[in-house]
Amino acid sequence: MKDYSIAQIGGDGIGPEVTREAMRVLDLAADMYGFKATRTVYPFGSEHYLATNEIFPEAAFEEVKGMNAIFLGAIGDPRLPVGLIEYGIIAKCRFDLDLFANVRPIQLFDERLCPLKDKGPADVDMVIVRENTEDAYTGMHGFAHKGHHNEVATQTMVYTREGTERVIRYAFELCRERNKTNTVTLIDKANAVRAQDLWTRTFEEVARDYPDIKTEHAYIDAACMWMVKNPEWFDVAVTPNLFGDIITDLGAMVQGGMGIAASGNIHPGKVSLFEPIHGSAPKHAGKNVASPVAAIMASSMLCDFLGEKAAAQAIEGAVRELFTSGRLLGVGTGMHPTDAVGDMVLETLRATAKA
Repeated sequence: MKDYSIAQIGGDGIGPEVTREAMRVLDLAADMYGFKATRTVYPFGSEHYLATNEIFPEAAFEEVKGMNAIFLGAIGDPRLPVGLIEYGIIAKCRFDLDLFANVRPIQLFDERLCPLKDKGPADVDMVIVRENTEDAYTGMHGFAHKGHHNEVATQTMVYTREGTERVIRYAFELCRERNKTNTVTLIDKANAVRAQDLWTRTFEEVARDYPDIKTEHAYIDAACMWMVKNPEWFDVAVTPNLFGDIITDLGAMVQGGMGIAASGNIHPGKVSLFEPIHGSAPKHAGKNVASPVAAIMASSMLCDFLGEKAAAQAIEGAVRELFTSGRLLGVGTGMHPTDAVGDMVLETLRATAKA
């Protein structure tokens, strides 16, 4: 029996609650499909920092490097400076583990969840691959004359040929695996951000290695428009870091809200990180009102990454069944108790085993 090592970081706010339900689902799926998910629980997050002045110590980080995957609940706390914990945990993992592909499935489970008129599950089924280690997020910024009337702030966008090519190639490989419309769309703004011409040229060159895959192109502003008007046009899209950060949240709302959307921060063959994309929502912490659906979907992505495809599909199928049957009405805060949603997913998973 395969035994996978998982670093579990519940984090802040509602993070520990949704993580608890996701891990219950992961344990059942592992039991049903013949593998183990052995977890090491780490306390890192804002409360831990306030108590110890410690964010993510190197000794623990070295342990995590040797594991198969990381599951993160949520991070962020208004009592701390903006970005302190986020950069100390999630950005540290992304950059120091070189998790170059941020993978965001945008999938509508039931038309009642979609805010778009006359759009259903057949229309919203795409994956956006966001470059995850370059662009404006590398930390290359500065201030001159800070606090004065003539203050200047700068931030440098960075694109490398290696970083651009590997994430574009990842998107083409993913498109082949999905085998849907076999189309990869490049989303950029190379007409205005001229450095992104590197993306245009690299995309064209990589595409020659995939003659079976069709290619499309959209500037980011147009892509946002088309995602709302005609989401069915998209299969797999690949985009630089900053634009990907924005358009994936638009995609999350098209699929029904932040409470459904999950994310993988991936480097194939290396330890990778999976998380729901919603925030920590500290005002709802400890009240058993936050939806764990996004976290449960992140556990499905984790299983898929580990090669446990049947378990991944079973978890996703259970969530889909709950929405299509009407047992889950949505993911708004307080619509269903957190643990009750976990119970429903577990019950539906067990029912699939008996079918």
